[in-house]
Amino acid sequence: MNNDENKRLVKRFVDEVFGQGQLESIDELVAPDFVSHTFRFTDDGRAKLRAATERVHASLTDVDFAVEDLIAEDDRVAVRLNASSTVVDEFMGVAAAGKRYSIGEIHIFRVADGLIVEHWHQHDGLGLMKQLGAMP
Repeated sequence: MNNDENKRLVKRFVDEVFGQGQLESIDELVAPDFVSHTFRFTDDGRAKLRAATERVHASLTDVDFAVEDLIAEDDRVAVRLNASSTVVDEFMGVAAAGKRYSIGEIHIFRVADGLIVEHWHQHDGLGLMKQLGAMP
């Protein structure tokens, strides 16, 4: 795949999986041997990604992942985005029902044979915890 095709694949993943929580898209867009370096999914990564997506989307509503930069080179795609949502249940160990957050995130994906095979993620965890009321 070329850089533009890789960017379209990753943008679709961000929209459908992160943004909408569409579990069926995981099987279509993610390789069976998927590895998450952030969450350390090294075995059955696709199933663990599905479970994490389901868990997160059960706690959130009004989810929005606004892509601000999408950069591709060779087999890597970098995405800088703003993630925002309203928490409807406990989220990341915090009882924050009704609170809305908005944070910056950076994701790096590796693509092979038209599928996402690896993922790295950095986010503003301190800003998230402050907005949820878990920190002053």
